[in-house]
Parts: sequence; structure tokens; C-alpha cells
Amino acid sequence: METEQIIGLFLYAIPALITGLIAYYFFKEHTKNEDGRRRFLLQKDLQVNAMPLRLQAYERMALFLERITPSKLLIRVSPINSDKDTYESLLIQTIDQEFEHNLSQQIYLSDECWNIITAAKNATIQLIRKASLLEKTDSANKLREVVLTEMMEKRAPSDAALSYIKQEVSEMW
Repeated sequence: METEQIIGLFLYAIPALITGLIAYYFFKEHTKNEDGRRRFLLQKDLQVNAMPLRLQAYERMALFLERITPSKLLIRVSPINSDKDTYESLLIQTIDQEFEHNLSQQIYLSDECWNIITAAKNATIQLIRKASLLEKTDSANKLREVVLTEMMEKRAPSDAALSYIKQEVSEMW
């Protein structure tokens, strides 16, 4: 009789165990879905809040690139005296100050975009240095003239970076 009682208890326990396992599975899936939904909503809220900051960073870097375009830079920064080396240093210092002022914006930009902006800055500085090294460049005004002539023949380094920023922002929509 004990064997029959054990079998009877076992037959009663099987449906309870099956029901318990099914309930555990459904609660586990429900909890997993709720966690996923919460993460999605949190990420969506963060993205909504971060979007204006990212756009502002792109705007500031676009302004930086416009300000270091050699033709605009030379108009904005006038030579203090006629020494070309002093003027070259002043131009490079102005570019570096503008860049350092916007360093924090890199956290909102992609690495590739930041690298392109940095390369544009460095190329602009190199362009100024090369123009200063030419034999015909003997004064600050001649340096301005040589750089502006150079810009008439080819695009400014900042133009390519600005195009990349515009492309990256258009992909955000």
C-alpha cells in the first residue's frame, strides 16, 4: 500500500511541478521583456536629451572650421607689425586658442569626425607655415597675400571637414 500511496502522491505532484515550471518560465520571460522595455525607454529619453547637445557640438565645430578658414582668419586677425614671423605666430596662436576652446566638444562627435577636424586644423597651420617659409614672403602683408593666393587655387582644409560634419549631421535624422 505504501507503494500505491507514493505513486498517487507522485501523480498529484507531476501536474503541480509542470504548472510551476511553466509559471516560472512565463514570469522569467515577462521580467526579461520588462527590463528590455525599461532599457529602451531610458535609452530613448537619453537620446532625446543628448540630441540637442550633439547638435550644438556640431554647430560649434562648424563655427570653428569657418573661423579658421584662411581667408576669413586673415581678415579677422590683422598683423600687429610688419614682421612675418610675428604674424605667423599670431595666426597659429589664434587657431590653437579656438581649438582649445572647443576641445570638450569631442565627446559628442564621432572619432572619425574629430580626427578630420583636427587634421583640418593642422593642415591650415601647415599652410600658413609653408607660406611663411617662401622666399617671396618678407612681410606680414606679403604673408597674407601669399596665403590668400594659395586659397584661390585650392580649397581650404576646413572645407572638407565642414562637408564631413554636414554629412554626419544629415545621417542623424
